Amino acid sequence: MLFAPDTEVALRSAVNLINTAANGEEALVTVQDLNSFLDAEEFTGSRVHTPAELNSVKRLRSELAALWSADEDTAAKSVNKLLADAKALPQLVKHDHWDWHLHATTPEAPLADRMGTEAAMAIIDVIRSKEMDRMRVCAAEDCDAVVLDLSRNRSKLYCDTGNCANRAHVAAYRARKAAEGE
Repeated sequence: MLFAPDTEVALRSAVNLINTAANGEEALVTVQDLNSFLDAEEFTGSRVHTPAELNSVKRLRSELAALWSADEDTAAKSVNKLLADAKALPQLVKHDHWDWHLHATTPEAPLADRMGTEAAMAIIDVIRSKEMDRMRVCAAEDCDAVVLDLSRNRSKLYCDTGNCANRAHVAAYRARKAAEGE
């Protein structure tokens, strides 16, 4: 394990949020789409279920997407801004099926603040561990989804949004076969 379990969960959730807008496709069109996303991510706390809440999550998604490929100094500034905007106050909590982990907002805080704070707290660990290179963009030429590489040998190049890795491997295989046939 590279990071604490709650850090990995928050990082994966940030990846999944950013990738809801990958490759020009918008997966968060309606409040119900947001509800489904939050259910899949097991996100807890209060909700207002409004278009304004959906739009605030989309704004957060854009901030996180920019942060994903930022240099360390820019990422640190962005993380600090997310935490300051949410008036974050880290606290150790245990709820539902989750063991002890950090929250830095109350369950009643606005959704985008809670989501942004969780992502920021996780990215703090990435920055402090000098592991920013684990946050990347998919290596497929036709994909702009983000990737979180938690592999031991730092070898994850492709996203989980489609079949980018498979397409790349098939193309490389065909290129090798074509070269052998010449």
